[in-house]
Amino acid sequence: MGVMLLRDSAILLGKRLRAHGAGTYGWCGGHVEFGESLEEAAAREVMEESGLKVDGLNLLCVSNVREYGRHYIDIEFVADNVEGTPVVREPDRLESWAWYPLDSLPSPLFLPVQLALHSYRSGQMYNP
Repeated sequence: MGVMLLRDSAILLGKRLRAHGAGTYGWCGGHVEFGESLEEAAAREVMEESGLKVDGLNLLCVSNVREYGRHYIDIEFVADNVEGTPVVREPDRLESWAWYPLDSLPSPLFLPVQLALHSYRSGQMYNP
């Protein structure tokens, strides 16, 4: 799962250093832990990775991702109520955080981020 953090028409992205998608730009995300709701997992991942607090999460899309030697169902949320200043809390996994205008994004983007941005712009909730 992932969370698109939106602030003043810009989104928070960081360059991934490890795991699948290394070298691409992505946003906060990860796995759901046993017993968590999807929203709890999303808020926890944002806090763990960036130190930011979010609430008012809204479902953005669901994608069937087959990339990076993996196949998984990805659930993305969008949050426009974001508190704090982002900090790299997992320096072994992420190079840096920065806010990027939606019309001027870095490249290459992590595939789930690409799919979620398509959904954000088109309103399409499912990416097969």
